[in-house]
Amino acid sequence: MGFIAWLIVGAIAGWLAGVLVKGGGFGVLVDIIVGIVGAFIGGWLAGILGIQVGGGWIASIVTATVGAVILLFILRLIKRA
Repeated sequence: MGFIAWLIVGAIAGWLAGVLVKGGGFGVLVDIIVGIVGAFIGGWLAGILGIQVGGGWIASIVTATVGAVILLFILRLIKRA
């Protein structure tokens, strides 16, 4: 996946994760970063759990969103502390 595609998937996943995890937002740039890091987390967790994620945009967005939701949950726990 090219750099622009990473940004697009990251932006969509970060936005979706921000919608799913209620609370104060972090902004567009941080949402993109959270989405990209979430893609790595989601892919890593899928590998550990033995889940085969198909190729394509939708699978990438779903995987990245799951990872981004987990990351946002952790970040918001840290932010409260």
